[in-house]
Parts: sequence; C-alpha cells; structure tokens
Amino acid sequence: MAVMTSSARPLLNRRLADFGTTIFAEMSALAQRTASINLGQGFPDTDGPEAVREAAVRALREGHGNQYPPGPGVPELRTAIAEHQRRRYGLSYDPDSEVLVTAGATEAIAASLLALLEPGDEVIALEPYYDSYAACIAMAGAARVPVTLRAGDGRFVLDLDELRAAVTPRTRLILLNTPHNPTGTVLTRAELAAVAELACERDLLVVTDEVYEHLVFDGAEHIPLASFPGMRERTVTIGSAGKTFSFTGWKVGWVTAAPALVAAVRSAKQFLTYVASGPFQYAVAEALRLPDSYFADFRADHLAKRDLLSAGLAAAGFEVFRPAGTYFVTTDIRPLGESDGFAFCRALPERCGVVAIPNAVFYDHRDEGAPFVRFAFCKQTSVLEEAVARLKALAG
Repeated sequence: MAVMTSSARPLLNRRLADFGTTIFAEMSALAQRTASINLGQGFPDTDGPEAVREAAVRALREGHGNQYPPGPGVPELRTAIAEHQRRRYGLSYDPDSEVLVTAGATEAIAASLLALLEPGDEVIALEPYYDSYAACIAMAGAARVPVTLRAGDGRFVLDLDELRAAVTPRTRLILLNTPHNPTGTVLTRAELAAVAELACERDLLVVTDEVYEHLVFDGAEHIPLASFPGMRERTVTIGSAGKTFSFTGWKVGWVTAAPALVAAVRSAKQFLTYVASGPFQYAVAEALRLPDSYFADFRADHLAKRDLLSAGLAAAGFEVFRPAGTYFVTTDIRPLGESDGFAFCRALPERCGVVAIPNAVFYDHRDEGAPFVRFAFCKQTSVLEEAVARLKALAG
C-alpha cells in the first residue's frame, strides 16, 4: 500500500536523495541471476583463521559479550588495538581515552564525520572514493570537494598542487584513504608529509581510513598519517578487523585519536549502534596478537592472487594498474574498444560470466572514472583461475 503524506515533500531526506541502491547490490544480484563469478564486491569467500573463529565461540560460551559491552569497546580489545599501533608504527595510545571500538570501519567513518562536521563545512576527499564517504558527508550537511587521483606511470597519483588549491576558508577536514580503494594506490612518505604540512598550515582535521594497512605489496610501506609531526592531535585513524582477518560479517572496527577527538566521535557513535559485536570483540583482541608470520602469510597469499588476476586481465586485453595495496585491481577498458564502465560491467556477465564494478560510481566527475573497472582478488585461487579462463573470451 502506498504511503500517503499531507504534502509533496519526498519521504527520503533530501540529503540522501542522490544515494539509491548501491552498485554492489545491483552487481551482486546480477552475479546470482547469471551464475557469474562475483569479483565485484570486496569480501572473501573463505573464513579467516580457525583460532580466531574459535575465540569467538569461546567468548559466546563463556558469556563474554553476550550482553551490552562497554560503550568504548571491551578493555581487552582496546588494549590490543593500542598494542598493535605501538608495535607496528611506534604510535602510543591510551586504551581508555584514545581508542574507540565501532561497528566496522563504516560506522567509524560515519561517526567521525557526523561528530566533526557542521552544515557549511567542506570536506576534501580523494576521488575515486569508497561510496559511504559521500553519503556520510551529505548526512552531516557538509559539502564534498573531490580531488582526483589520476592515472600515470602505472598508478593513480595524487596531485599535491590540486590538493592545496582545493582548500578554502570553509575547509574543515581532509578524508584520506591509504592504501586506497579502489585504485590500489599507497600514498608515499613524501605525499603523506605534504598532506601533513598542509593540514598543520591550514589547521585542518584529517580522518584516515587505513583498513587495508596489512595489504601492501612490492616494497610499498603503509605509514599512518598520525605518525607525522603535528598530526597526532588532529588525525582520526580508522582500522578494521574485517579486511585483515577475513571476518567481514563480524563488523569490528576502531578509531584511534587524541582524547578530545575520540570523545567527539564517541558522542556521535553512541547514538548510531550504541554498541555492537560483543563476543567478536574478544576474538579480535586475540587476532591482533597473532604472530607476525600470520600477517606475512596473509600478505603473500594476496600478492600471489593479485599477480594471478592481473596477468589474466592483461592477457584478456585490459590495461592493468597493478595495485600496491588493497585487494582490488583497477583496469582501463579502452584497449578493448570500450569506454563506458557501466555498460561494460552490466554486459560482462553475459559475455563471459564474470562480475566487476564500474569505478565511475566512486567519482563526482563521472567522466574521469568512466573507462575504469575494478575487480576483487580476495577469492580462492581456484575461483580466480576460473575467472581468468572466462575472461579470455574478451581477447577474441
């Protein structure tokens, strides 16, 4: 039955009017309907370490987290997150006042932007960007100012002059993502130093999405922006268990920042989920303490899968931007005689039984992203091998 209202005002908040069903839902439904291999949505097709899964089972059975956990997160996980930041990056955070557990990185992003932005503020975001960024900025009533990463020398590059020129008196915050989804770019030390210098000079806050921190390849190095001079007090760093331990359904993320920033984010977060993922928080605390060999093996496994899929895509005729991080490969479809990523991705399942994502959905400037298509390689090797075999049909 249709919903009747007393006026012509739309039911959906106007700030969200431009955000319909996500491309991920559309392409996943297409994959199911055509029995295609889904290399679109970025979730693994196998579970993470058995020891971590058993830790969650143990927590359930022992009654840990079955009721509301503490608002900031269980102490065991907050301590493990602080230890992880100190061990990996030399960053010292107080588990009680500088760590906040969230319902995945998506809530961490939402809570950070809702807490730190007001209507009229401007947010600089690297384009292409993860789709929730735009929606969260809109919900906060702020304005999105994209700075485009452009293809060059086999990677997508940040134009630091363009970044600087994007800052205005209304700029409140830079929203940064490195390793970068969807392009696979990992910002270099020099690029990050320039961002830090700009933030300090113009008194800007920075929210950094670092969920792919453990997936960097070919000598690339993940360096938290908070480790640069002057940045610890103005940076909100976001991490997540889903991407590192292959338990994306658990929805365990976190924020590390100075006390005042964490307090602000917590003020917004408490009215979103309040708390979540109680038993899983205990399991993630154990996961973060896995030996270094786990993280090395995890990276090596994904490196092999990256190379397998990248080689297959190149053989099929794509121009391939081999990622330095994440578990996505961005390709250019123009060598195949194509230029419209949307049309290409919607036809691809019928052509060869594979699903991908058009990068244009991650752009304000749709023309900039039109010829680029993203494939995920966080799948079983046998699945990737079959996808590569199917993609050969594109080569004639």
